[in-house]
Amino acid sequence: MRVATYNVNSVNARLENLSAWLEKTSPDIVCLQEIKTEFNGFPFFDIQALGYDVKILGQKSYNGVAVLSRYKMEVVQEGLPEFEDEHARYLEVLVDVKGRKIRVASIYLPNGNPPYNDPDDTSKFDYKLRWMEALYKHAKNLLALNEPVILTGDFNVILTDKDVYDVDVVKNNALFREEVKQRLKAIEYLGFYDAFRVLHPKEVGYTYWDYAGNAFPADLGMRIDYAFLSPLMVDELKECFVDKSARGDVKPSDHTPLVVDLK
Repeated sequence: MRVATYNVNSVNARLENLSAWLEKTSPDIVCLQEIKTEFNGFPFFDIQALGYDVKILGQKSYNGVAVLSRYKMEVVQEGLPEFEDEHARYLEVLVDVKGRKIRVASIYLPNGNPPYNDPDDTSKFDYKLRWMEALYKHAKNLLALNEPVILTGDFNVILTDKDVYDVDVVKNNALFREEVKQRLKAIEYLGFYDAFRVLHPKEVGYTYWDYAGNAFPADLGMRIDYAFLSPLMVDELKECFVDKSARGDVKPSDHTPLVVDLK
């Protein structure tokens, strides 16, 4: 079974790119982030024509998450429990894989950096920390279910020095703040496994490159997209890799897919 996460940076703007990638790669389950559309604007017909069921939690022009699946699925959670949020950032489904239920969440964690016109505004960073605390609580409850769980998406966290091309460039960035890294590591300490690092402990695994300058050709990237697997899921991990092909296509997202292959 192949599971992927992909921040598409507007599903309608990248539909041609996304469709070509789906046809070429044939993942069984895909979690999308930043779909940037409400329900009525989502290109359901185009995606369903490729063989996928689609569940979304949309938002006009911003944010938005979705899950595509070749198997039947049902939505079990929209937004994080006990956390009031006007933004569409968390969608959890139960996927029926030949009679076995696998819990999958598409996550678009807040960026947390201040507005460009007000660098002293900490409200977005405070929101990010509160969001991560709510995610931690929910992840702990999910582990208690003793089910196969995949938490995947754009976490907007650079977890270690080797996850960015230049530490000095991001030393004051909300993606690299110690408070943020500690909260993501706490989810690992609960018992979730970073699929890419399980198999590739020392390799570069950038999933994002800025549009500006020569970032992608020069590989000036960062790893901010993750797949965290519960113990029952990590036992079935075969491979996890970054697929750079979508980033090199015409009109790409600034992210590229992270792919997990399971036995």
